[in-house]
Amino acid sequence: MQRQAHVFSPFVQLRPLFRCAMLRSIKDQSVGFMSSAVRIIKKYPNRRLYDTEISSYITIEDVRQLIVDGEDFEVRDAKSGDDITRSVLLQIISEHESDGEPVLSTQLLSQIIRFYGDSMQGFMGNYLERSMQVFLDQQQQFRQQMGGLLGQTPWTMMNQLTERNLEMWKEFQKTMVGGVPGAKPADREPPKRGR
Repeated sequence: MQRQAHVFSPFVQLRPLFRCAMLRSIKDQSVGFMSSAVRIIKKYPNRRLYDTEISSYITIEDVRQLIVDGEDFEVRDAKSGDDITRSVLLQIISEHESDGEPVLSTQLLSQIIRFYGDSMQGFMGNYLERSMQVFLDQQQQFRQQMGGLLGQTPWTMMNQLTERNLEMWKEFQKTMVGGVPGAKPADREPPKRGR
């Protein structure tokens, strides 16, 4: 049986990675979370990954499959015990970005890098997470509507999704301007860099 092509397929491939990152964020903030429910993968200095649940070495592709399957796990440094899950997730994204057709453009990556060290850095992370969740919710809604069509054409549904995304972007721009009456994002002066 052939797999059906997904709408927005590049984002579908990254959806499990973002889901795992969001679940980890929620888990980190919760109190009294039982660590026995989380699958532990140990990373050794020779870069090998050991899955403690199945008592076997696994590959980075196996870790990606755990994400696709919705498994909750942590990757820990075998020597120090430090949680290095984020670095492994970034490695998976990096490998997928360098193979085939990338999801993240050079321009987008440059814009994200500019936020590191900026006063808006924390806000940007939350904004990206919320935007991804809105996108995933809209994608699910789009698929449901495509299943029934309910008298609408696919173009009408796409236009509605685009309008919602545009409204969300306008709201983000208003927030970034800081509530200055009558100010537009284009009115802002570029930040001055000191030596």
